Amino acid sequence: MDLSSLTAISPVDGRYAGKTKSLRPFFSEYGLLRSRVEVEVRWLHLLGANADIKEVPKLSTEAEAFLDDMVKNFSVEDAAEIKDIERATNHDVKAVEYFIKRKFEANEELNKISEFVHFACTSEDINNICYALMVKDASKLLISKNINKLNNLLKKKAHQYAEIPMVSRTHGQVATPTTVGKEFANFSSRIDLISIVIRETEL
Repeated sequence: MDLSSLTAISPVDGRYAGKTKSLRPFFSEYGLLRSRVEVEVRWLHLLGANADIKEVPKLSTEAEAFLDDMVKNFSVEDAAEIKDIERATNHDVKAVEYFIKRKFEANEELNKISEFVHFACTSEDINNICYALMVKDASKLLISKNINKLNNLLKKKAHQYAEIPMVSRTHGQVATPTTVGKEFANFSSRIDLISIVIRETEL
Protein backbone atom coordinates (compact mmCIF):
# COMPACT_ATOMS: atom_id res chain seq x y z
CA MET A 1 0.00 0.00 0.00
CA ASP A 2 1.20 3.51 -0.81
CA LEU A 3 1.44 5.07 2.66
CA SER A 4 1.59 8.59 1.22
CA SER A 5 -2.07 8.27 0.23
CA LEU A 6 -2.97 8.05 3.91
CA THR A 7 -1.61 11.53 4.55
CA ALA A 8 -3.21 13.13 1.49
CA ILE A 9 -6.06 15.58 1.93
CA SER A 10 -7.45 16.08 -1.56
CA PRO A 11 -6.35 16.84 -5.13
CA VAL A 12 -4.70 20.00 -3.78
CA ASP A 13 -1.91 17.72 -2.58
CA GLY A 14 -0.57 17.83 -6.11
CA ARG A 15 0.09 21.36 -7.27
CA TYR A 16 -0.48 22.91 -3.85
CA ALA A 17 1.12 20.21 -1.71
CA GLY A 18 3.54 22.67 -0.15
CA LYS A 19 0.68 24.87 1.02
CA THR A 20 -1.33 22.05 2.61
CA LYS A 21 1.51 20.00 4.11
CA SER A 22 0.97 21.30 7.64
CA LEU A 23 -2.69 20.22 7.51
CA ARG A 24 -1.95 16.59 6.67
CA PRO A 25 -1.60 15.30 10.25
CA PHE A 26 -5.12 16.55 10.96
CA PHE A 27 -7.31 16.33 7.85
CA SER A 28 -5.88 13.35 5.98
CA GLU A 29 -7.26 9.83 6.31
CA TYR A 30 -4.38 9.14 8.69
CA GLY A 31 -5.57 12.07 10.81
CA LEU A 32 -9.13 10.75 10.82
CA LEU A 33 -8.01 7.25 11.82
CA ARG A 34 -5.81 8.63 14.58
CA SER A 35 -8.76 10.63 15.93
CA ARG A 36 -11.00 7.57 15.79
CA VAL A 37 -8.49 5.57 17.81
CA GLU A 38 -8.27 8.38 20.34
CA VAL A 39 -12.05 8.66 20.77
CA GLU A 40 -12.44 4.88 21.15
CA VAL A 41 -9.71 4.50 23.78
CA ARG A 42 -10.82 7.60 25.71
CA TRP A 43 -14.37 6.22 25.76
CA LEU A 44 -13.11 2.94 27.19
CA HIS A 45 -11.17 4.89 29.80
CA LEU A 46 -14.35 6.73 30.81
CA LEU A 47 -16.25 3.46 31.10
CA GLY A 48 -13.61 2.27 33.54
CA ALA A 49 -13.86 5.50 35.53
CA ASN A 50 -17.61 5.00 36.02
CA ALA A 51 -18.14 3.03 39.22
CA ASP A 52 -21.63 1.96 38.10
CA ILE A 53 -20.20 -0.05 35.18
CA LYS A 54 -18.94 -3.05 37.10
CA GLU A 55 -17.92 -4.96 33.98
CA VAL A 56 -15.17 -2.43 33.23
CA PRO A 57 -13.04 -1.91 36.34
CA LYS A 58 -11.03 1.23 36.91
CA LEU A 59 -7.89 1.08 34.80
CA SER A 60 -4.46 0.83 36.36
CA THR A 61 -1.79 3.44 35.78
CA GLU A 62 -0.05 1.00 33.45
CA ALA A 63 -3.20 0.44 31.38
CA GLU A 64 -3.83 4.19 31.12
CA ALA A 65 -0.24 4.68 29.96
CA PHE A 66 -0.77 1.97 27.34
CA LEU A 67 -3.82 3.81 25.99
CA ASP A 68 -2.01 7.14 26.00
CA ASP A 69 0.85 5.57 24.07
CA MET A 70 -1.55 4.20 21.44
CA VAL A 71 -2.78 7.71 20.75
CA LYS A 72 0.49 9.58 21.11
CA ASN A 73 2.51 7.22 18.92
CA PHE A 74 -0.14 6.35 16.34
CA SER A 75 1.76 6.01 13.07
CA VAL A 76 1.09 5.93 9.35
CA GLU A 77 1.89 2.21 9.55
CA ASP A 78 -0.88 1.83 12.16
CA ALA A 79 -3.25 3.60 9.77
CA ALA A 80 -2.22 1.22 6.99
CA GLU A 81 -2.97 -1.75 9.28
CA ILE A 82 -6.46 -0.39 9.90
CA LYS A 83 -6.99 -0.04 6.15
CA ASP A 84 -5.91 -3.68 5.70
CA ILE A 85 -8.47 -4.75 8.32
CA GLU A 86 -11.10 -2.64 6.58
CA ARG A 87 -10.68 -4.71 3.42
CA ALA A 88 -12.04 -7.66 5.39
CA THR A 89 -14.67 -5.84 7.47
CA ASN A 90 -15.81 -3.52 4.68
CA HIS A 91 -16.53 -1.07 7.50
CA ASP A 92 -14.18 1.75 8.43
CA VAL A 93 -15.06 2.25 12.11
CA LYS A 94 -15.32 -1.50 12.78
CA ALA A 95 -11.78 -1.80 11.42
CA VAL A 96 -10.60 0.67 14.06
CA GLU A 97 -12.30 -1.40 16.75
CA TYR A 98 -10.53 -4.58 15.58
CA PHE A 99 -7.21 -2.73 15.39
CA ILE A 100 -7.53 -1.64 19.01
CA LYS A 101 -8.43 -5.15 20.13
CA ARG A 102 -5.32 -6.46 18.40
CA LYS A 103 -3.21 -3.93 20.26
CA PHE A 104 -4.83 -4.92 23.55
CA GLU A 105 -3.51 -8.47 23.15
CA ALA A 106 -0.18 -7.10 24.39
CA ASN A 107 -1.77 -5.94 27.67
CA GLU A 108 -3.54 -8.55 29.81
CA GLU A 109 -5.65 -6.05 31.72
CA LEU A 110 -6.98 -4.33 28.61
CA ASN A 111 -7.36 -7.59 26.71
CA LYS A 112 -9.84 -8.78 29.36
CA ILE A 113 -12.15 -5.85 28.61
CA SER A 114 -11.53 -5.61 24.87
CA GLU A 115 -15.16 -6.47 24.09
CA PHE A 116 -16.10 -3.12 25.62
CA VAL A 117 -14.25 -1.21 22.92
CA HIS A 118 -16.95 0.77 21.06
CA PHE A 119 -19.50 -0.31 23.69
CA ALA A 120 -22.90 1.43 23.27
CA CYS A 121 -21.57 3.54 20.39
CA THR A 122 -22.64 4.01 16.81
CA SER A 123 -20.19 4.90 14.06
CA GLU A 124 -21.51 8.45 14.02
CA ASP A 125 -20.94 8.81 17.77
CA ILE A 126 -17.27 8.25 17.02
CA ASN A 127 -17.07 10.21 13.77
CA ASN A 128 -18.85 13.34 15.01
CA ILE A 129 -16.41 13.70 17.89
CA CYS A 130 -13.49 12.95 15.57
CA TYR A 131 -14.35 15.76 13.20
CA ALA A 132 -14.56 18.21 16.09
CA LEU A 133 -11.21 17.01 17.44
CA MET A 134 -9.58 17.35 14.03
CA VAL A 135 -10.70 20.96 13.72
CA LYS A 136 -9.78 21.73 17.34
CA ASP A 137 -6.29 20.24 17.07
CA ALA A 138 -5.58 21.94 13.75
CA SER A 139 -6.85 25.26 15.07
CA LYS A 140 -4.76 25.01 18.21
CA LEU A 141 -1.54 24.24 16.37
CA LEU A 142 -1.92 26.19 13.13
CA ILE A 143 -4.42 28.99 13.59
CA SER A 144 -3.38 30.07 17.08
CA LYS A 145 0.24 29.88 15.93
CA ASN A 146 -0.34 32.55 13.27
CA ILE A 147 -3.35 34.46 14.60
CA ASN A 148 -1.35 37.20 16.32
CA LYS A 149 0.58 37.91 13.12
CA LEU A 150 -2.69 38.20 11.20
CA ASN A 151 -4.30 40.38 13.87
CA ASN A 152 -1.35 42.76 13.95
CA LEU A 153 -1.62 43.12 10.18
CA LEU A 154 -5.35 43.81 10.43
CA LYS A 155 -4.74 46.54 13.04
CA LYS A 156 -2.08 48.10 10.83
CA LYS A 157 -4.43 48.12 7.84
CA ALA A 158 -7.25 49.51 9.99
CA HIS A 159 -5.17 52.60 10.76
CA GLN A 160 -3.72 52.82 7.26
CA TYR A 161 -7.16 52.89 5.60
CA ALA A 162 -9.13 54.55 8.40
CA GLU A 163 -10.22 57.48 6.19
CA ILE A 164 -10.87 55.57 2.96
CA PRO A 165 -14.66 55.50 2.46
CA MET A 166 -16.50 52.53 1.06
CA VAL A 167 -20.07 51.35 0.61
CA SER A 168 -21.24 48.66 2.99
CA ARG A 169 -23.91 46.19 1.97
CA THR A 170 -26.65 44.15 3.55
CA HIS A 171 -28.37 41.32 1.69
CA GLY A 172 -26.54 42.47 -1.43
CA GLN A 173 -27.98 45.98 -1.22
CA VAL A 174 -26.23 49.27 -0.54
CA ALA A 175 -26.35 50.13 3.17
CA THR A 176 -24.72 52.54 5.62
CA PRO A 177 -21.41 54.08 4.47
CA THR A 178 -18.30 52.84 6.24
CA THR A 179 -14.52 52.98 5.80
CA VAL A 180 -12.07 50.31 4.72
CA GLY A 181 -10.19 50.78 7.98
CA LYS A 182 -13.31 50.26 10.05
CA GLU A 183 -13.99 46.94 8.33
CA PHE A 184 -10.45 45.76 9.05
CA ALA A 185 -10.87 46.90 12.68
CA ASN A 186 -14.13 44.96 12.89
CA PHE A 187 -12.40 41.64 12.12
CA SER A 188 -9.48 42.50 14.41
CA SER A 189 -11.90 43.17 17.26
CA ARG A 190 -13.53 39.77 16.75
CA ILE A 191 -10.15 38.06 16.92
CA ASP A 192 -9.38 39.95 20.16
CA LEU A 193 -12.63 38.71 21.71
CA ILE A 194 -12.09 35.12 20.57
CA SER A 195 -8.52 35.16 21.89
CA ILE A 196 -9.78 36.26 25.32
CA VAL A 197 -12.29 33.40 25.40
CA ILE A 198 -9.60 30.88 24.37
CA ARG A 199 -7.21 32.10 27.08
CA GLU A 200 -9.92 31.91 29.74
CA THR A 201 -10.93 28.35 28.77
CA GLU A 202 -7.29 27.20 28.92
CA LEU A 203 -6.78 28.51 32.48
